[in-house]
Amino acid sequence: MHAAEREQRLLELLRERGFVAFKDIERTVSASPATLRRDLDRLEKDGVIVRVRGGARLVQGGDGGAAEAAPARFVGSPFHENIARNRPEKEAIGRRAAELCAPGESVIIDGGSTTLQMCPHLEPLGLQVLTNSLHIVSALIRQANTRISVPAGTLFREQDILLSPFEDDGMNRYHASKLFMGAAAIGRHGLMQTDVLLVQVERRLLSRADEVVVLADSSKFDGPAGHVVCDLKEVDVLVTDDRVRDDIVQMLERAGVKVITVTP
Repeated sequence: MHAAEREQRLLELLRERGFVAFKDIERTVSASPATLRRDLDRLEKDGVIVRVRGGARLVQGGDGGAAEAAPARFVGSPFHENIARNRPEKEAIGRRAAELCAPGESVIIDGGSTTLQMCPHLEPLGLQVLTNSLHIVSALIRQANTRISVPAGTLFREQDILLSPFEDDGMNRYHASKLFMGAAAIGRHGLMQTDVLLVQVERRLLSRADEVVVLADSSKFDGPAGHVVCDLKEVDVLVTDDRVRDDIVQMLERAGVKVITVTP
Protein backbone atom coordinates (compact mmCIF):
# COMPACT_ATOMS: atom_id res chain seq x y z
CA MET A 1 0.00 0.00 0.00
CA HIS A 2 1.28 3.47 -0.99
CA ALA A 3 2.31 5.75 1.90
CA ALA A 4 -0.37 8.31 1.02
CA GLU A 5 -3.01 5.56 0.92
CA ARG A 6 -1.90 4.25 4.33
CA GLU A 7 -2.12 7.69 5.89
CA GLN A 8 -5.50 8.32 4.29
CA ARG A 9 -6.80 5.07 5.81
CA LEU A 10 -5.31 5.96 9.20
CA LEU A 11 -7.09 9.32 9.17
CA GLU A 12 -10.36 7.68 8.14
CA LEU A 13 -10.10 5.34 11.13
CA LEU A 14 -9.37 8.22 13.48
CA ARG A 15 -12.28 10.29 12.18
CA GLU A 16 -14.60 7.33 12.66
CA ARG A 17 -13.45 6.48 16.19
CA GLY A 18 -11.55 9.46 17.60
CA PHE A 19 -9.04 7.05 19.14
CA VAL A 20 -7.58 3.94 17.48
CA ALA A 21 -5.52 1.30 19.26
CA PHE A 22 -2.30 0.31 17.53
CA LYS A 23 -3.41 -3.35 17.39
CA ASP A 24 -6.52 -2.26 15.45
CA ILE A 25 -4.37 -0.23 13.06
CA GLU A 26 -2.21 -3.32 12.42
CA ARG A 27 -5.32 -5.39 11.61
CA THR A 28 -6.82 -2.75 9.31
CA VAL A 29 -3.89 -1.19 7.42
CA SER A 30 -1.68 -3.42 5.28
CA ALA A 31 1.88 -2.64 6.39
CA SER A 32 4.52 -3.77 8.87
CA PRO A 33 4.35 -2.47 12.46
CA ALA A 34 7.57 -0.48 11.91
CA THR A 35 6.12 1.21 8.81
CA LEU A 36 2.89 2.06 10.63
CA ARG A 37 4.82 3.59 13.51
CA ARG A 38 6.74 5.78 11.06
CA ASP A 39 3.44 6.86 9.47
CA LEU A 40 2.07 7.78 12.90
CA ASP A 41 5.29 9.64 13.75
CA ARG A 42 4.95 11.75 10.59
CA LEU A 43 1.30 12.56 11.27
CA GLU A 44 2.14 13.55 14.84
CA LYS A 45 5.05 15.73 13.68
CA ASP A 46 2.66 17.47 11.27
CA GLY A 47 0.27 18.23 14.13
CA VAL A 48 -2.58 16.07 12.82
CA ILE A 49 -2.64 13.37 15.53
CA VAL A 50 -1.43 12.81 19.07
CA ARG A 51 0.31 9.55 20.00
CA VAL A 52 -1.03 8.16 23.27
CA ARG A 53 -0.40 4.97 25.15
CA GLY A 54 -1.51 2.04 22.98
CA GLY A 55 -2.60 4.05 19.96
CA ALA A 56 -3.36 7.51 18.59
CA ARG A 57 -6.11 10.14 18.53
CA LEU A 58 -6.89 13.23 16.46
CA VAL A 59 -5.56 16.56 17.69
CA GLN A 60 -7.76 18.08 20.40
CA GLY A 61 -10.10 15.09 20.04
CA GLY A 62 -11.56 16.71 16.91
CA ASP A 63 -13.40 15.00 14.05
CA GLY A 64 -11.77 16.72 11.11
CA GLY A 65 -8.06 16.16 11.56
CA ALA A 66 -5.72 18.71 10.11
CA ALA A 67 -8.24 21.56 10.06
CA GLU A 68 -7.89 22.07 13.80
CA ALA A 69 -4.11 22.05 13.63
CA ALA A 70 -3.87 24.24 10.55
CA PRO A 71 -2.57 27.77 10.94
CA ALA A 72 -4.90 30.70 10.37
CA ARG A 73 -2.69 31.85 7.52
CA PHE A 74 -0.70 29.96 4.94
CA VAL A 75 2.94 29.42 5.96
CA GLY A 76 5.53 30.24 3.30
CA SER A 77 6.51 32.94 0.82
CA PRO A 78 3.69 34.73 -1.03
CA PHE A 79 3.18 33.65 -4.63
CA HIS A 80 4.13 37.03 -6.11
CA GLU A 81 7.56 36.69 -4.50
CA ASN A 82 8.09 33.08 -5.59
CA ILE A 83 7.22 33.62 -9.24
CA ALA A 84 10.03 36.14 -9.74
CA ARG A 85 12.72 33.85 -8.31
CA ASN A 86 14.78 31.93 -10.90
CA ARG A 87 12.20 32.76 -13.57
CA PRO A 88 14.22 31.56 -16.62
CA GLU A 89 14.90 28.21 -14.95
CA LYS A 90 11.25 27.77 -14.02
CA GLU A 91 10.08 28.58 -17.55
CA ALA A 92 12.46 26.00 -19.05
CA ILE A 93 11.40 23.39 -16.48
CA GLY A 94 7.71 24.03 -17.14
CA ARG A 95 8.17 23.76 -20.90
CA ARG A 96 9.99 20.42 -20.56
CA ALA A 97 7.40 19.09 -18.10
CA ALA A 98 4.60 19.87 -20.56
CA GLU A 99 6.37 17.63 -23.08
CA LEU A 100 5.82 14.70 -20.70
CA CYS A 101 2.05 14.96 -21.19
CA ALA A 102 0.33 12.79 -23.80
CA PRO A 103 -2.66 14.10 -25.78
CA GLY A 104 -5.95 13.58 -23.97
CA GLU A 105 -4.39 12.64 -20.61
CA SER A 106 -5.95 13.37 -17.24
CA VAL A 107 -3.37 15.10 -15.06
CA ILE A 108 -3.15 16.90 -11.74
CA ILE A 109 -1.15 20.13 -11.61
CA ASP A 110 -0.49 21.19 -8.04
CA GLY A 111 -0.25 24.90 -7.33
CA GLY A 112 3.19 26.48 -7.58
CA SER A 113 5.26 29.07 -9.41
CA THR A 114 7.10 26.37 -11.41
CA THR A 115 4.11 24.19 -12.28
CA LEU A 116 2.39 27.35 -13.55
CA GLN A 117 5.03 27.55 -16.30
CA MET A 118 3.63 24.38 -17.88
CA CYS A 119 0.39 26.09 -18.82
CA PRO A 120 1.36 28.03 -22.00
CA HIS A 121 2.40 24.74 -23.62
CA LEU A 122 -0.68 22.61 -22.88
CA GLU A 123 -3.38 23.92 -25.23
CA PRO A 124 -2.72 21.57 -28.19
CA LEU A 125 -2.89 18.47 -25.97
CA GLY A 126 -6.58 18.49 -24.99
CA LEU A 127 -5.87 17.58 -21.38
CA GLN A 128 -8.23 17.09 -18.45
CA VAL A 129 -6.56 19.08 -15.63
CA LEU A 130 -7.37 19.01 -11.94
CA THR A 131 -5.71 21.88 -10.09
CA ASN A 132 -6.06 23.63 -6.74
CA SER A 133 -4.41 26.82 -8.05
CA LEU A 134 -6.39 29.86 -9.18
CA HIS A 135 -3.27 31.05 -11.04
CA ILE A 136 -3.27 27.84 -13.07
CA VAL A 137 -7.02 28.08 -13.67
CA SER A 138 -6.52 31.63 -14.96
CA ALA A 139 -3.71 30.50 -17.26
CA LEU A 140 -5.76 27.61 -18.70
CA ILE A 141 -9.24 29.11 -18.84
CA ARG A 142 -8.87 30.49 -22.38
CA GLN A 143 -7.58 27.18 -23.74
CA ALA A 144 -10.63 25.75 -25.48
CA ASN A 145 -9.13 22.26 -25.65
CA THR A 146 -8.23 22.06 -21.95
CA ARG A 147 -10.88 20.86 -19.49
CA ILE A 148 -10.41 22.16 -15.95
CA SER A 149 -11.58 20.76 -12.62
CA VAL A 150 -11.02 22.25 -9.17
CA PRO A 151 -11.50 20.66 -5.73
CA ALA A 152 -13.54 22.15 -2.92
CA GLY A 153 -11.70 23.95 -0.14
CA THR A 154 -10.76 27.20 1.52
CA LEU A 155 -9.00 29.90 -0.49
CA PHE A 156 -5.57 30.81 0.85
CA ARG A 157 -4.84 34.17 -0.73
CA GLU A 158 -1.09 34.13 -0.04
CA GLN A 159 -0.79 31.47 -2.76
CA ASP A 160 -4.25 31.72 -4.37
CA ILE A 161 -4.82 28.02 -3.83
CA LEU A 162 -7.77 25.99 -2.55
CA LEU A 163 -6.93 23.66 0.32
CA SER A 164 -9.06 21.31 2.38
CA PRO A 165 -8.04 18.66 4.92
CA PHE A 166 -11.29 16.74 4.38
CA GLU A 167 -11.99 13.80 2.09
CA ASP A 168 -15.20 15.20 0.56
CA ASP A 169 -13.47 17.82 -1.62
CA GLY A 170 -14.14 15.94 -4.89
CA MET A 171 -10.62 14.58 -5.40
CA ASN A 172 -11.63 11.04 -4.47
CA ARG A 173 -13.62 10.90 -7.74
CA TYR A 174 -10.64 11.90 -9.87
CA HIS A 175 -7.70 9.74 -10.94
CA ALA A 176 -4.81 11.01 -13.04
CA SER A 177 -2.07 9.40 -15.03
CA LYS A 178 0.40 12.03 -13.80
CA LEU A 179 0.73 14.44 -10.89
CA PHE A 180 2.92 17.48 -11.46
CA MET A 181 4.04 19.11 -8.22
CA GLY A 182 6.72 21.34 -6.76
CA ALA A 183 8.39 21.49 -3.36
CA ALA A 184 9.68 24.07 -0.92
CA ALA A 185 12.83 21.99 -0.51
CA ILE A 186 14.21 18.59 -1.52
CA GLY A 187 16.76 16.54 0.38
CA ARG A 188 17.69 13.01 1.32
CA HIS A 189 14.56 12.75 3.47
CA GLY A 190 12.30 13.56 0.51
CA LEU A 191 10.09 16.39 -0.68
CA MET A 192 9.32 19.06 1.90
CA GLN A 193 6.80 21.86 2.35
CA THR A 194 6.55 24.59 4.96
CA ASP A 195 2.82 24.35 5.66
CA VAL A 196 1.18 21.40 7.47
CA LEU A 197 -2.14 21.69 5.64
CA LEU A 198 -0.37 21.74 2.26
CA VAL A 199 1.49 18.56 3.25
CA GLN A 200 -1.78 16.76 4.01
CA VAL A 201 -3.40 17.87 0.74
CA GLU A 202 -0.38 16.88 -1.33
CA ARG A 203 -0.26 13.45 0.29
CA ARG A 204 -3.82 12.91 -0.88
CA LEU A 205 -2.88 14.09 -4.38
CA LEU A 206 -0.12 11.48 -4.44
CA SER A 207 -2.71 8.76 -3.95
CA ARG A 208 -4.73 9.99 -6.96
CA ALA A 209 -2.05 9.62 -9.66
CA ASP A 210 -0.13 6.78 -11.30
CA GLU A 211 3.08 8.77 -11.80
CA VAL A 212 4.62 11.61 -9.78
CA VAL A 213 6.60 14.29 -11.62
CA VAL A 214 8.36 16.92 -9.51
CA LEU A 215 9.32 20.32 -10.94
CA ALA A 216 12.07 22.06 -8.97
CA ASP A 217 14.83 24.45 -9.89
CA SER A 218 18.30 23.73 -8.50
CA SER A 219 17.94 26.21 -5.62
CA LYS A 220 15.38 23.91 -3.99
CA PHE A 221 18.11 21.41 -3.11
CA ASP A 222 19.76 23.93 -0.81
CA GLY A 223 16.52 24.99 0.83
CA PRO A 224 15.67 24.70 4.54
CA ALA A 225 14.12 21.52 5.89
CA GLY A 226 10.40 21.38 6.47
CA HIS A 227 7.53 18.93 6.79
CA VAL A 228 8.11 15.83 4.65
CA VAL A 229 5.48 15.24 1.96
CA CYS A 230 6.91 11.98 0.64
CA ASP A 231 10.09 9.97 0.33
CA LEU A 232 12.28 10.28 -2.76
CA LYS A 233 11.39 6.74 -3.76
CA GLU A 234 7.78 7.86 -4.28
CA VAL A 235 8.92 10.27 -7.04
CA ASP A 236 9.10 8.90 -10.57
CA VAL A 237 10.55 11.87 -12.49
CA LEU A 238 12.20 15.12 -11.42
CA VAL A 239 12.72 18.01 -13.85
CA THR A 240 15.32 20.58 -12.82
CA ASP A 241 17.85 22.95 -14.37
CA ASP A 242 21.41 22.15 -15.36
CA ARG A 243 22.93 23.89 -12.34
CA VAL A 244 21.95 20.98 -10.13
CA ARG A 245 25.00 19.37 -8.50
CA ASP A 246 26.21 15.94 -9.59
CA ASP A 247 25.98 14.53 -6.05
CA ILE A 248 22.32 15.51 -5.89
CA VAL A 249 21.59 13.84 -9.21
CA GLN A 250 23.32 10.71 -7.95
CA MET A 251 21.29 10.79 -4.72
CA LEU A 252 18.06 11.03 -6.70
CA GLU A 253 18.99 8.29 -9.11
CA ARG A 254 19.92 5.96 -6.25
CA ALA A 255 16.36 6.46 -4.97
CA GLY A 256 15.00 5.40 -8.36
CA VAL A 257 14.14 8.90 -9.61
CA LYS A 258 14.57 9.68 -13.31
CA VAL A 259 16.27 13.11 -13.47
CA ILE A 260 15.71 15.41 -16.45
CA THR A 261 17.84 18.56 -16.64
CA VAL A 262 17.10 21.58 -18.82
CA THR A 263 19.09 24.60 -19.88
CA PRO A 264 17.35 27.99 -19.40
